[in-house]
Amino acid sequence: MRTIKTKKEYTAITNRIEELLTLVDNNTPTTDKNFIELDLLSDLVADFEETNEPIKAPTLVEAMKLRMYERGLNQKRLSELLGVSTSRVSEYLNGKSEPPLKTARDISQKLDIDPMIVLGL
Repeated sequence: MRTIKTKKEYTAITNRIEELLTLVDNNTPTTDKNFIELDLLSDLVADFEETNEPIKAPTLVEAMKLRMYERGLNQKRLSELLGVSTSRVSEYLNGKSEPPLKTARDISQKLDIDPMIVLGL
């Protein structure tokens, strides 16, 4: 199977995908030539990005800030939720200290953050 070998090829293919996206929508039959081309090119781009531009797992700080934003929590409300002081939450969010195991478990469960992220794995 053909793969994307250079950044120039990648750019050309992503530009073509942008063009195809104006021609294909949810109602386009899967037998349509534009749909087929879009599907094939999208697979090529996904493979290239996975190999050359992998997405790194978020850090605990990034995950906590995201969950705080999603749930409308400030540091005070998060400290109440976790049963720790606001200064301790500030230390976690600034990367100055790591939460102990019990607090890490609470962060994982109460903020629905993958335990592997909480443990830094």
